[in-house]
Amino acid sequence: MLSEVQGQAHAVDALNSALGKHQVHHAWLFHGPDGVGKELAAIGFTQALVCLEKPWVGCGKCAACTRVAKRNHPDVTWVMPEAEQVERGLSGRSDFTNTPSRDIRIEQVRQLQERLSFRALEAPHKVVLFVTAHAMNAPAQNALLKTLEEPPRDTVLVLISSAPDKLLPTIRSRCSKASFGPLPLDFIAGKVKAAAKKGMDDVLARQIAAMAAGSLARALALDPKALEQRKETIEAFEKLRADDAGGWIALAEVMGEDRGSAEAAIDVLQIWFRDVALAQVGAPGLVNSDLAELATQAVTRVSPARLQRRAGLLEEAKNAITQRNGSTRLQLERMFVEMFTA
Repeated sequence: MLSEVQGQAHAVDALNSALGKHQVHHAWLFHGPDGVGKELAAIGFTQALVCLEKPWVGCGKCAACTRVAKRNHPDVTWVMPEAEQVERGLSGRSDFTNTPSRDIRIEQVRQLQERLSFRALEAPHKVVLFVTAHAMNAPAQNALLKTLEEPPRDTVLVLISSAPDKLLPTIRSRCSKASFGPLPLDFIAGKVKAAAKKGMDDVLARQIAAMAAGSLARALALDPKALEQRKETIEAFEKLRADDAGGWIALAEVMGEDRGSAEAAIDVLQIWFRDVALAQVGAPGLVNSDLAELATQAVTRVSPARLQRRAGLLEEAKNAITQRNGSTRLQLERMFVEMFTA
C-alpha cells in the first residue's frame, strides 16, 4: 500500500491525489535515486488500481493485493532485463538460451504489446511495471512509443527509473511524473540502527547512512566492517602531496584493488570532502566526527574552490567506474593527477 512508503510525502501525495480523483494517467514515470521507495510505491499504486475491496485505495490484504506484492497477479505485468530477473531469483540462467541480457529488448516490448491486446482477466485495470526502465535499448524504447501514443483501454504503465535521462524525450513527455528524492539521513540512520543484529552506536549508524547517499536499500546492504577502512582511507588521502606522484599511484593501487573497493573508497572520500567543507565554514554535523581535528587541518591545505574541484573529480571517477566500466586503477590515478597538478 502507498501508506507503507516512508519519507516520500511529495510523491505519495501526488499519487493519492490522482487516485482520489479517479484520474490516473495512462503512463507514469517514477524517477529518483535507487533504493528510496520507487518500486514499493509502484506496488502500492498498482494495488490501488486492481483492488476490489478498496478500489482506488488498496487494502493490502485481499487476494489481488497479495498477488501484486508477490508479483503473480494475472493483470499485472513486470518488465525487466533478463539479468535482473536472474539476480532477483525470478528466473534461472538456464531459462535463457543466451547470456541473460542487461537490456530490456524489443522482443519483450512486443510480447507485452500482444498481451495488452487482451482484456483484463480480473481487475478493472491492466498494469505494467517497467523495473529499471532506462535499461530499455533504443529499439525497445521506439517500440514502446506506439503503446504510449495509443494506449489500450484501462491500461496503466509505470516506468521506474533512477536514470530517466536515458529515456527518450518523447517517452518522458508522455508520462505523468512522480519524483522521489533521497531519504533523510536521520531517517536512514534510524532504520540502520533498528536493523542491526547487535547494538550499533549513533555515530556508526550516521556514517553508514551518509555513505548510502539517501538510499535505504544501499544503507542496509553496506557492511559495517567495511567502515573499518574508512579512517585509513581518509588518513592516507590527507598524507598525499603535490610533489609525491609515487604516493598517488600507491594509493590508487590500494583503492582500486577491485571495483567494489574503489566505489567504497570514493564514497568515503565524498563524505570526507563534505566534512571538510563544513569545517571550512565552521558548521556542525560532521559525519566523521572522530576525525574533526584532521578536518580542521585539511582546511588549511585546500581552498573552497579546489575542494569543489576535487569533489567533481571524485564524481567523474565514480561515474567512469560504475557506468562505463572504466579501469578502477587507471581512473583513480587520473583523478589524483588532476587533483594535485591542475
